[in-house]
Amino acid sequence: MLVETINNRKTGGATESTVLGPFHMIESPRRELGESIDFVGTGTPCVVRGRVLSADGTPLPGAELDVWQANDQGFYDVQQPDVQPRTNGRGLFTADQDGGFWFRTIVPSHYPIPTDGPVGTLLNATGRHAYRPAHIHFIVTAPGHRALTTHIFVAGSPYIESDAVFAVKKSLIKEFTPVDDPEQAARYGLTGSFCLANFDIVLQPAAES
Repeated sequence: MLVETINNRKTGGATESTVLGPFHMIESPRRELGESIDFVGTGTPCVVRGRVLSADGTPLPGAELDVWQANDQGFYDVQQPDVQPRTNGRGLFTADQDGGFWFRTIVPSHYPIPTDGPVGTLLNATGRHAYRPAHIHFIVTAPGHRALTTHIFVAGSPYIESDAVFAVKKSLIKEFTPVDDPEQAARYGLTGSFCLANFDIVLQPAAES
């Protein structure tokens, strides 16, 4: 995390970066805006929406957003090949003409990182827990801009103040606001209550990298 922070200093109001993590797949399935990345349906429904912008506030139409997350039990699809459908919790989206994006999913859970190797030995030696707070991963790219690897963290998640990998940055903590409005749910193709998270993403021009 220290190396990541040194190598990815942000400028102006650019969105802060954080670690890639071990569960990224090189090619997430391409999905249309508004599609769901959850195919299990056991968690709290959620809509994540926002815009991709340049540092000067200019929208970035056609920006690509690769997203992936754990399920409501704290597992990624690759950890449960016999339980979760392949590519569950993953999607590659293209921002619209205003730089806007949105997708449906479920609120992810906090989870422990694997401790069966040197990382576990280090955590035990330092008396630290192995848990990460709930989050959704993003890799965001746009022509002429520096690629961004980041997370959105669920405000109020357990371990938000003591992430095992020190990856939480305050600017990346977002409210997943409960919504109990049938009209608004229908607008997003949902029924019943859900959570809504807003996450605008600001990219640095490549010349500033």
